[in-house]
Amino acid sequence: MYPEIMVIPMREELTRLGVQELKTASDVDRELTVPQGTAMVIVNSICGCAAGRMRPAVRLALENPAKPDRAFTVFAGQDAEATDRARSYFTGYRPSSPSVALFRDGKLVHMMQRSDIEHRDAFDIAGELKRAFDQYCVPVKQ
Repeated sequence: MYPEIMVIPMREELTRLGVQELKTASDVDRELTVPQGTAMVIVNSICGCAAGRMRPAVRLALENPAKPDRAFTVFAGQDAEATDRARSYFTGYRPSSPSVALFRDGKLVHMMQRSDIEHRDAFDIAGELKRAFDQYCVPVKQ
């Protein structure tokens, strides 16, 4: 684990966007057992591909008219209990940091793992997230 002071800016890069941090397994269970609507879960990390690609891509994707009803984040290597529990909902996928999961009505409908993130730029990743939002999320009324 890194000293918390080192990860605060990385946490805030998502929380400033309105993404809610989940720090315990019970936080994750409470939010991901809601059977209706859409939820995005971001596994944040300290690695370079999270900083240079994933977090900027999430920011760009959340500008899309269609977006998840709720957005959450867990921090790999910092909030281990919450991260492990979140990953337990990513059925069929190995643990990966960073990653982004999209749920609709309690079911995993789209997953981006590190292997989908690390070789692409933020605009390309955001494009994939926006396509997933367009497919699974209802546009937010202005």
